[in-house]
Amino acid sequence: MLDVRHPELRPHAFEGNFGLEREALRVTGTGRMALTPHPFPPDHPRIVRDFCENQTEINTGVHATAEAAVEELKAIDATIRAAIAKQGEYLWTNSNPPPTLAEDEIVPAKFDGPLAGKSVYRDYLATKYGKQLMAYCGIHVNFSFGEPLIETAWENARLPCTVPHSPFPVPHSPSPVPHDFRNELYLHVAAQCVKWGWAIVALTAASPRNGYASVRCSENGYWNPFVPILDFSSVRAYAKSIAQYVQDGQLIAPSELYYPIRLKPRGPNNLLSLVENGIDHIEVRCVDLNPMTGGLVDVRDVEFIHLFFLWCAAQEHETLTAERQRESVAAFKAAARLDFDWTPVGELLERMDEFFSGSVGWPPQVRRVLAFEAEKVYHPEKRYARMEVCHV
Repeated sequence: MLDVRHPELRPHAFEGNFGLEREALRVTGTGRMALTPHPFPPDHPRIVRDFCENQTEINTGVHATAEAAVEELKAIDATIRAAIAKQGEYLWTNSNPPPTLAEDEIVPAKFDGPLAGKSVYRDYLATKYGKQLMAYCGIHVNFSFGEPLIETAWENARLPCTVPHSPFPVPHSPSPVPHDFRNELYLHVAAQCVKWGWAIVALTAASPRNGYASVRCSENGYWNPFVPILDFSSVRAYAKSIAQYVQDGQLIAPSELYYPIRLKPRGPNNLLSLVENGIDHIEVRCVDLNPMTGGLVDVRDVEFIHLFFLWCAAQEHETLTAERQRESVAAFKAAARLDFDWTPVGELLERMDEFFSGSVGWPPQVRRVLAFEAEKVYHPEKRYARMEVCHV
């Protein structure tokens, strides 16, 4: 669909937009959940409440590099820590809630007035999934390809291909990138992420407990009672496949779809906007808080996800059958286990290494990031979930 090894595309390969979301629990000095009200105003542009009153969520702005997004995340995290320290509280640095957590310590966030529906929705989730599950925290990585890359791919569409397996449709005069072209790109990348994204779970799992490297990504984590089968053939079909679960009563709203990969629209975050305005970016929702970074994320993991997106974009198109999607969901859950067989992760990294080694001009961090992730494959002690600091 889009191969950044193409000479016309290579200069724009690493242009993109990054945004991070991070949930974390406020706790007391004894590791109990803080029962004080959320300490920031409801209209704060970057700090909000997630499911419960003592679960802060950071939403960074959009940045041109992974490093800049992580730096803002660190700065906002420091702001929260400084504010809650005044009342003797801390931020829990693990995706798993404290092991001593009691059900009555998890107080769903309350909203009034026009936002009262958010309270109703949280009560619904608490009843259906249990408040304990809602207390698990994670990091979401949001990404969009840079406009110069998409525009160049569109303008060079249908030119003869100079790189194997890099299909470009038929020549077009320079013109605005149509929604269909952009949507097809993100749908293709999302489908490939569904197929291969279990590797992200394995490489970023950092919350070991009860035989799992990541409880929230395991079969006991954030999943619906059914395996959703999504249609990636068009943005309309994708939206319809999600809406069908709402119409059938299996979901109360599209936001209840617990899935590791999401496509987000331009404008309001709803399915109608997705269809009418098109896809704006892709979201990966299966990254654990990393205690090694103080409950944040290692910038190299975010840079790896960027490389992963670029690699996915270049893969040959395929239709994900219902059976293939069920297998993929099972692979995500398996990758969250401590006894997961890492052989496929090594094989995937080798394919990515080959992909990025055949051309000149890649930034030096490409090799460093791939080597950093490969260390986890061949040296189990370097996997986050194997590190003692992650065991709480």
